[in-house]
Amino acid sequence: MPRIRAASVAEHRSMQRRALLDAARSLLSEGGTEALTFPALAERTGLARSSVYEYFRSRAAVVEELCAVDFPVWAADVEAAMAAADGAQAKIEAYVRAQLALVGDRRHRAVVAISAGELDAGAREKIRAAHGGLIAMVVAALSDLGHAEPRLVAMMLQGVVDAAVRRIELGAAEDPESITAAAVTMALHGVTGC
Repeated sequence: MPRIRAASVAEHRSMQRRALLDAARSLLSEGGTEALTFPALAERTGLARSSVYEYFRSRAAVVEELCAVDFPVWAADVEAAMAAADGAQAKIEAYVRAQLALVGDRRHRAVVAISAGELDAGAREKIRAAHGGLIAMVVAALSDLGHAEPRLVAMMLQGVVDAAVRRIELGAAEDPESITAAAVTMALHGVTGC
């Protein structure tokens, strides 16, 4: 009987942690950084405020965990899109489009809602490493196109994607599909647009 009780306690804690992360995603997506407070997390989940501190020591710790949980899902989506594409240019286009398609996902919105400045050095390094994994995905396609420094070009390409993400997130005058099309054109043809 004690073994069953221990398993149910662990399962209950796991469910509470998932509920807190889901509430954090919603809060960040709806109201940005200011909305993510421990009292708001407690209210959304029905937990006591002190219970929230049992799971996370800070807002940055919540965001770090969101990245750890959600980033592999996004990376898998990007990787699958690239794997389904035929040829180097199609893979690069899939790389850009898949990332920009994720902007509407509230998991993505949650993570970008908090600036890197609010995270501790360890959290920022984990996020950089995760983004490095994305960049590594496109290096082979850039090599196939004959770029002499494919890693450097991949980092610049990610800069184009990041700028497009910010443009979409800001609710720019252009619709998201126009922003995506411009990012794909920039990625494939540079500023000439040809």
